[in-house]
Amino acid sequence: MILGKTESLPAATLDDMFRQAAARRPEALALVDPPNRSSFTDGLPRRLTYTEADRAIDAIASRLGRLGLQTDAVVGIQLPNTVESVLTILGVLRAGMIAVPLPLLWRRADAAAALRRLGAKAIVTTARIGDFDACAMAMQVAADLFAVRHVCSFGRNLPDGVIAFDTLLDGEASDSWPPVALVTFDVTPGGVIAVARNHAELIAGGLATLLEGGIEPDARLLGCCATGSFAGAALTVMPWLLSGGTLSLHHGFDPDAFGAQCREDCCDTVVVPGALVPQLSQAGLLAHAGLKHVLAAWRTPERFLVSPAWQHPRATLTDMLIFGETAVIGSRRDADGLPVPLPAEAAKSPRGSANGRPVADIVRTETGTLALRGPMVPRHPFPPGAARLSAPHLKAHAGGFVDTLYPCRIDRMLGTVMVSGPPPGIVSVGGYRFVLSELEGLVRRANGAAVITALPDALAGHRLAGISGGGDDVRAALADHGVNSLIAGAFQAGTSR
Repeated sequence: MILGKTESLPAATLDDMFRQAAARRPEALALVDPPNRSSFTDGLPRRLTYTEADRAIDAIASRLGRLGLQTDAVVGIQLPNTVESVLTILGVLRAGMIAVPLPLLWRRADAAAALRRLGAKAIVTTARIGDFDACAMAMQVAADLFAVRHVCSFGRNLPDGVIAFDTLLDGEASDSWPPVALVTFDVTPGGVIAVARNHAELIAGGLATLLEGGIEPDARLLGCCATGSFAGAALTVMPWLLSGGTLSLHHGFDPDAFGAQCREDCCDTVVVPGALVPQLSQAGLLAHAGLKHVLAAWRTPERFLVSPAWQHPRATLTDMLIFGETAVIGSRRDADGLPVPLPAEAAKSPRGSANGRPVADIVRTETGTLALRGPMVPRHPFPPGAARLSAPHLKAHAGGFVDTLYPCRIDRMLGTVMVSGPPPGIVSVGGYRFVLSELEGLVRRANGAAVITALPDALAGHRLAGISGGGDDVRAALADHGVNSLIAGAFQAGTSR
């Protein structure tokens, strides 16, 4: 573990943390691919030591620098949950640039709109993600955006003009650091906003996860959260860097692959969707020897209090409540295994510890929603000057609080706060959020007779369902428009009014 005393945040970048871990354990296993990698992207599964990962990060940083990209350049990244996703983020940061992971189901329209606003200069992707041609989409986005001068890709059989990155899993370097390290995207009633964070804020999120989850030095983590969000970074990449251990990556959810990874990689900590925990436990997928910690990621924090009691002979369960791209706050379950509400004023990690580290100040706004501020909470709109424009942007209110838009109620007697529902007008499907009114308008433009709605779903939060006179036609029209495949997929063949 690279952290000694945890009284104050280390004055370090993510790359500093990686370099320290690499210097301490150069031949230790650092990154592990999903064993079923070939089923969703090119290449065989990789298992990289810290030395091998460091060489690859250097090579990526060096290649980006040789392309003529300046420090502070925005680099869009759309990669599946493989070692390349982590290596590329760290390579971009080592080059002094700003990493912008794009959600995996974003298509041409979403990606182009977001990268246009940020003035992206390059895109790094892969040949395929499942049956989706990610490289072709990146080239379409580059054709739409004059500022994007370079499309880089891992994978085989790349089109002409695309810069191959597969050969970079061996060598070079660069330094210099922008104040912004990572930009992710959130959805508000006003539309998509860019959320920028510096290294200290990222480290704060990871440290809160590590302390509340009880993650130990040299931990062996299995992460089912993609890295294209703050929660994905705070629950997987950051605890891995802080513990100096091994991070095994899991793409989507494949029960057989998950079970094999737990056993073969001897994982002591797993990060899984909160709603899946009871099913995983009943199926025996959390029974392997050596499991110590289960981190349950709740993208629908209003639902975690009704989850069943946790029973396990060895492992603790920590509920990690995800408030969009604003913050991730952990709540470790007590001996009775029941969910524990958040404190009403200030959250610390570990919860209940006299020397716990401050995680977030919590208030209820005048409109009855939950607002947060703290070391991981973003504070400034991005790109610079966005507050002067009419486009949606991050808004920090009085005292530095950011409104999560989640309705909440406070129990003054118990000193706790409970999230009572999702943000109004926002639909959450797994890790993706949509403005329902925008979905409805988009579908009407594709087919005036088509209707889309959001139905409650125990696992994903919501699921999208479409009704039309011809599901194939609507789906094709939406796909041509370049929308998220979850929207087009809501219209199944043969659906009718």
